[in-house]
Amino acid sequence: MLISLPAFIYTADASAQYYEIANQIGNLITPALSGGMNYKGFVEAEYLHGLGDYQCDFACLSTVQGFGYSDWFFMGAGLGVQYVHTSQADGWGTDFKPGYATHSSADNGVMIPVFTDFRFNIGGRSGIAFFADVRIGASFLVGDDYLRINNGYITNNEYFYLRPSIGLRIPTGNNGKQAFDVGVSYQLLTSNYWDAWQRSGTLNCLGVNVAYEW
Repeated sequence: MLISLPAFIYTADASAQYYEIANQIGNLITPALSGGMNYKGFVEAEYLHGLGDYQCDFACLSTVQGFGYSDWFFMGAGLGVQYVHTSQADGWGTDFKPGYATHSSADNGVMIPVFTDFRFNIGGRSGIAFFADVRIGASFLVGDDYLRINNGYITNNEYFYLRPSIGLRIPTGNNGKQAFDVGVSYQLLTSNYWDAWQRSGTLNCLGVNVAYEW
């Protein structure tokens, strides 16, 4: 009896913790399902210029859908399309054979970022305010071609995607829900980079973005 008492206490404590976690998840989901949190959508155009040794320029169009948990905090999920152009000449030719597969290569391509978006507003919703936005997710190079860049190739495997942004929110309606956003952004992509040493590469970019939210 005494031996089983600690196990019983531990089980009861763990059950209480699981109940608390489940209750917190319920408190988060229920307002969204009942309309207690405001649905919001964004559409954004962006241009990013590459920095460093692995330079790529990006022209981007994306959308984000989610809920405003308060006037100052939004969380949602997003999808984008990025046209990529490499800005450095390649010295490897137009075809190569990493391992046993042959891939053609190009100096432009299309990438698809998929991400979670966290946005923070600083200031009231009725007037011009500041915002800070962070996107975290993954990005994929479309097709079988590899991107030629800096005497090597960016492969078509997945990339880690991070894009923080800051800027101004300019409301357009009387209720302050619709607004134009103008900001500056930094984009980080960590990627598989194929050259003679088959190493990893990091793409760094700075850019500007314009969005409409409703």
